[in-house]
Amino acid sequence: MGLQKGFTLIEIMVVVVIISVLIGLVAPNILGRVDEARVTAARADIATLEQALDMYKLDNHHYPSTDQGLQALVVKPSGEPQAKSWRPEGYLKKSQLPQDPWGGEYQYLSPGSSGAYDLYSHGADGREGGEGYDADIGNWDTP
Repeated sequence: MGLQKGFTLIEIMVVVVIISVLIGLVAPNILGRVDEARVTAARADIATLEQALDMYKLDNHHYPSTDQGLQALVVKPSGEPQAKSWRPEGYLKKSQLPQDPWGGEYQYLSPGSSGAYDLYSHGADGREGGEGYDADIGNWDTP
């Protein structure tokens, strides 16, 4: 008769404990990086939208108004100021506006409090203000 081969309950428990400890040590580092990555993605989106807004201004001699909003980058806006030289293909590679990494909309005010316009995300909490990852991320603080 042959010997039965397999793992004992103690061996399985030791492996489970080792895996749990490793996850406990590694998970906080990975989760912190996710938030950092979202902030970096928001800053990259803001830089892309800034370039599109600058191209819009080159063609139309002004930025869209707050009422016309960022939608003016993908659909010819109506109202004042008129977009007389609006590009039929729009100003973004995609035919829709990006959402911020937390699923919210980017905010746009023209004129802005810190320049010709303010372009920002409300951050992780989706509300104005905040600290840390909940803080607003805007064109006033992009490198």
